[in-house]
Amino acid sequence: MNFKKLNVWQKSKDLAIQVYKLTDQGKIAHDFGLRDQMRRAAVSICSNIAEGDERGTNKDSIRFLYIAKGSLAELLTQLEISVGIGYFPQEQLRPFEKEIIDIGKMLGSLIKARSPL
Repeated sequence: MNFKKLNVWQKSKDLAIQVYKLTDQGKIAHDFGLRDQMRRAAVSICSNIAEGDERGTNKDSIRFLYIAKGSLAELLTQLEISVGIGYFPQEQLRPFEKEIIDIGKMLGSLIKARSPL
């Protein structure tokens, strides 16, 4: 299970844990639709990194890394919506936004590294 050694997998797994903790409090804890969608998106990021890494080919790996990037964008959108509807103040979500941007850059670098020349 080499994916566990990937920094991007570790960071995205930690992000998923933090999203679970974030969505377990306040108004969003009772908005089951948005809460569950945010959790699924967050879990999808690290899950797709892991699945792609275990597929054994760069082509498959890259496809799953792109899916992880899509889930990252989905999570960022859902966080923005949660701010917009008053579930969280923007300041509370800034660390999440920073982490999402960092993970996105890491995914981009990994996709580039595994892409054929």
